[in-house]
Amino acid sequence: MIVVKGLSKSFGSQLVLDRLNLEIPSGRITAIIGPSGEGKSVLLKHLIGLLRPDSGSVRVDGEEITSMGRGELNRVREKFGMLFQNAALFDSLTVFENVAFPLQEKTRLSDPEIAQRVREALSHVGLTGIEAKYPDELSGGMKKRVGLARALLMDPRIILFDEPTTGLDPVISCAIHRMIRDTHEKFGYTAVVVSHEIPEIFDISDRVAVLYRGRIVESGTPWEIQRSSDPVVRQFINGSLDGPIQLV
Repeated sequence: MIVVKGLSKSFGSQLVLDRLNLEIPSGRITAIIGPSGEGKSVLLKHLIGLLRPDSGSVRVDGEEITSMGRGELNRVREKFGMLFQNAALFDSLTVFENVAFPLQEKTRLSDPEIAQRVREALSHVGLTGIEAKYPDELSGGMKKRVGLARALLMDPRIILFDEPTTGLDPVISCAIHRMIRDTHEKFGYTAVVVSHEIPEIFDISDRVAVLYRGRIVESGTPWEIQRSSDPVVRQFINGSLDGPIQLV
């Protein structure tokens, strides 16, 4: 579904992505893990065309997006949904209005049709009867679920999850991970999940890629990654202070 080749990106003198190569298989959940500050969120922004690389290519469903104009990019972005770290809800809008927003902006559906789609989307993430609430009335886990409902609403082929369990307790984090797996099984989208949740992320992923110093140092199945002999991978998944990864 997504093929990244030779992707490089610097901000000033800081090299963030260094000739990175990665393949995201269609219809699978791919997790991108690695130490903080290594460019995982920057990589996600390249996958959806929010950033342009200094060099390299990103192909989405067979189309090279790095040289596309705004109109072409917007067309490709219709294939994507995204769940941000903070769910990115509009504080001044109700839950209903937040979830309905993409339909109101991008379709000509009638109000009753939009209302039905919103209720269905919220039901898919286990939320009913909260349409009139505002984001500040919701728990962190509920906000993430509302964000996922909004991401599902346009029936995307790809959903990007940028650290979807950040700031949540272990029980709620487990629930969010299970919801990602359950909705993936139901809708069959391609998922890319940036996460620090070790070892929990291995339970929901089909593929795992480890990002370190701007490159994918290893990728494979969760079983392969957990049994890797690479010192960076071993140190990260074991949470050890000893190894090539240095504290910053």
